[in-house]
Amino acid sequence: MIIAITGTPGTGKSFVSTVLREKGYDIIDLNKVATEKDFVIGVDKKRNSKIINIDKLNKYVKENYAKKDIVFVEGHLSHLLKSVDKVIILRCHPDILKKRLAKKGWKAKKINENLEAEILDVILCEAVDIHPKKNIFEINTTDKSIDDVASSIMEIISNKFKPMKKYNIGYIDWSEEVLKDF
Repeated sequence: MIIAITGTPGTGKSFVSTVLREKGYDIIDLNKVATEKDFVIGVDKKRNSKIINIDKLNKYVKENYAKKDIVFVEGHLSHLLKSVDKVIILRCHPDILKKRLAKKGWKAKKINENLEAEILDVILCEAVDIHPKKNIFEINTTDKSIDDVASSIMEIISNKFKPMKKYNIGYIDWSEEVLKDF
């Protein structure tokens, strides 16, 4: 089973993946795979980010990981892979997300673009376009430690991905934040 761990940059994907790896799970860093396997097809100079061939990345993940019991694919593009069985979207309140991205040294324009994406549920909307809603879960990382986020993921798995209101999509709503200045 392939499980995507996705979310806007700064929501905690890499940190929680480290904890899950320590617990013995296979974690696939999609950015690393895309670079190593030459799936990078260009650079978006405006955003200072790589352009990834999603179809090739999807095919690679499907061919190499589909038969594994549980493998996590981590990255803010992981929800775009059709080979993914379940999607876990990490979310964070824009005020906290702004602080996290600033701490990474990001420029204001890039921070604001990512805040807008979080406020407008861009990743959730993209995921719903590709995957059945019953296979998508959201975790609010705003006030949780990384261990708590990992525990939430473990709870979803141990519950066999059955719906749980606290992880159902649509309950996290930052839309009021669109009225604020970043």
